[in-house]
Amino acid sequence: MTPITVAKFGGTSVADYQAMLRCAHIIKNNPDNKLVVVSASAGVTNFLVRLSQPNVPIAEQDEIIKNIGNIQYNITQHLDEQDDLNQQISVLLEELAAYASANALNHSARISDAILSFGEQMSSRIFAQVLQSVRLPGQYFDVRQVMKTNDLYGKAVVNLEKLKANVSTILASKLESNVLVTQGFIGQNDAGYTTTLGRGGSDYSAALLAEALEADNLAIWTDVEGIFTTDPRITDQARSIKEISFGEAAEMATFGAKILHPATLIPAMRQNIPVFVGSSKEPEKGGTRIQQAVASKPTYRSIALRREQTLVTVKSPAMLHASGFLAKVFAVLAKHELSVDLITTSEISVAMTFDNPTGSTQALLNSTVVEELEQLCEVTVEHGLSLVAVVGNNIHQTNGVGTDIFEALSGVNVRMICQGASEHNLCFLVDEQQANLAVEQLHNNLFSVA
Repeated sequence: MTPITVAKFGGTSVADYQAMLRCAHIIKNNPDNKLVVVSASAGVTNFLVRLSQPNVPIAEQDEIIKNIGNIQYNITQHLDEQDDLNQQISVLLEELAAYASANALNHSARISDAILSFGEQMSSRIFAQVLQSVRLPGQYFDVRQVMKTNDLYGKAVVNLEKLKANVSTILASKLESNVLVTQGFIGQNDAGYTTTLGRGGSDYSAALLAEALEADNLAIWTDVEGIFTTDPRITDQARSIKEISFGEAAEMATFGAKILHPATLIPAMRQNIPVFVGSSKEPEKGGTRIQQAVASKPTYRSIALRREQTLVTVKSPAMLHASGFLAKVFAVLAKHELSVDLITTSEISVAMTFDNPTGSTQALLNSTVVEELEQLCEVTVEHGLSLVAVVGNNIHQTNGVGTDIFEALSGVNVRMICQGASEHNLCFLVDEQQANLAVEQLHNNLFSVA
C-alpha cells in the first residue's frame, strides 16, 4: 500500500493566504500527505464562541459575521478560481446567521455546536482550493460523513467502531487520487446534528483519522518548532527536543505543555503511529518526532507547567486505621464529575489537585461539593497555585533526583509533592507567583549546557 501521512494544521497555520500557501507547499513536498485536517482560521473561533453565547444582540451578530467573512474573503481574493468558492462561503455565512438568530431566541447546546463548526467548514473549503492552486488534487471532504459521535454537545465522544468502518467504506478509496481536506474538532450524532469534540478536538480528530486509516505518520503543524524542554516564554534557554517517547510526551501534554492535547496521543499510541510536531512557518527547521522507541532516554527531558490549579485538603481523625474513608470522598467527587489529578495522603489527611482551566473547576467545585465533603471531614480549598512537572525517564529509580530538583528550588515554597506513580515524572505545587521562577531555576539546573 502507498504510505499515508495525515497532516493537521492549526489556526495560525491557516490564518491567511500566505500561511495557507506555506502549508500547501508542505503538502506538495511530501507525496505521502494524503489527508489534511484543518482548524478554523485564526481569529474565527473566538468570534464563533461569542456568537454561540445566549442573548447576543442582533447588531453584534451582524458585526461578528461580517468580521468572519472578511477573514475568509481576504484569503480567497488571492485565488484565480474564486467565484464558486466565494459563493460557498456566502452560503455558509447565511446559514451561520440563521443559527445565530435561532440561538439568540432559544439558546441550546445543540445550536452552539452547530455555530462553532462553521470555522472549520470554511477553512477546509478554502484550503482545498489553495492546494489546487499549487497543482495538487485538493478536494473538500465533510468529516461528519465518518466522524460519528454521541449526543454530548461540546465534548462529544466518537464512536470508534463506526469511524473505522466509515473510513474504510467512504474515505479511504478517495485518497488514491486526491488529497482530501477535512475538518478537525467536529462530528455528527445519529440524529444528524453537528457536534464538537471539545478542548484539543482538532488534533484529536487528526489522530483518530490516522488510527482509522492505519496511517504511517501523523504530522501536527503548528506555529512553534516542535516540543521544547520548557516554555520558551519563561526562559530563553529552552531548546527544541528532536525525539521523545510516547510516554514522555503524554506526561508533558497532561501536565501543561500546550503543544499537544493529551488525548491526541492516545489513538497514535494504540496504532503505534509516529507523530511529528513542527512549525508550518519554518518547516526547514525540523521539529520533534514522538514514537514508541527512542535512541536516548535521559533522566530529565522537559519541565511542564500547568497554571490555575486548585488544592483540596480533606482531614479527619476517622481516617486513622479505618477503611472506606477514601471511597466515600471519591464517591462525592464522582457524583459531581470531578476528576482528581494528583493525590497524596498522610495518616489523617488527603491532599488532591484539580485542573482549573479558565476557572472551570472553581465553578464545579462549588459550595454543594464542599458541603457534602464537610459531612465527612474538615475541608480546605486553595486556589492560585501552579503545578510543575519534571518529565523524564526512570525518575522514580534514579539516585539523586530529589537533590537535583529541590536544590534548584531555592527561595520557592513547595506546597505538595507527588512522585512514584509514574516513572516519567515528579510533580509539585507552588504558588502561582513563583511558578515562572521555579521553572526557570529548574531548567537552569537540569538542562545547563556543559
